[in-house]
Amino acid sequence: MAEGESTSGKRFDAPRIAITRVYTRLGDDGTTGLVGGQRVSKRDARIESYGTLDELNAFVGVARESLREAGVACPRLLELERVLVKVQHELFNAGSILATLPEDVHPMQARITSEDVDSLEVEMDRCNSELAPLRSFVLPGGSRLNTDLHVARTVCRRAERAAVALADEAVVCPLVVAYLNRLSDAFFVWSRWACHVAGIPETLWDPNKGA
Repeated sequence: MAEGESTSGKRFDAPRIAITRVYTRLGDDGTTGLVGGQRVSKRDARIESYGTLDELNAFVGVARESLREAGVACPRLLELERVLVKVQHELFNAGSILATLPEDVHPMQARITSEDVDSLEVEMDRCNSELAPLRSFVLPGGSRLNTDLHVARTVCRRAERAAVALADEAVVCPLVVAYLNRLSDAFFVWSRWACHVAGIPETLWDPNKGA
């Protein structure tokens, strides 16, 4: 049986929420609630970690919209749509486990699995096989999609740092850190692939142009 999969074939439990109104006033004192019901400061490292994942998810959404626009002129770019949607769901899964104290984690609670990490490597290898070897560092730019993917890469690195900072003081699933480490690399590969497929030259770093 695959990691995170039950005998029924479901990987995780379906969400058990019913949002009738957005505001609760409970956070007016600067605290927020974890999955287990505990109230903690909004400055807590755990809140910073999954809050940064939420920010990253929003930037992936921006990249998806840029992808749709670019896909009108270059339909092959839309191959990346399925992957980015999958990433958004996985980021929410990662946020679920980070928002839960280890003792409150349910066996069927959404989380990152080793298969998620492996899948990113497969996607990277698939795209990277079409790319020429790099002879210099790449600067963000060339297209809106390329730039949005680079923004997602840098926010992903920040999310990774936040998860590592949380791990310095609490138990954190190591697969979350591994996933974010791999995902930031994937955004880099996808940004290069997007330029390649669209026939847009990459902007390579030239230290003498900054002089």
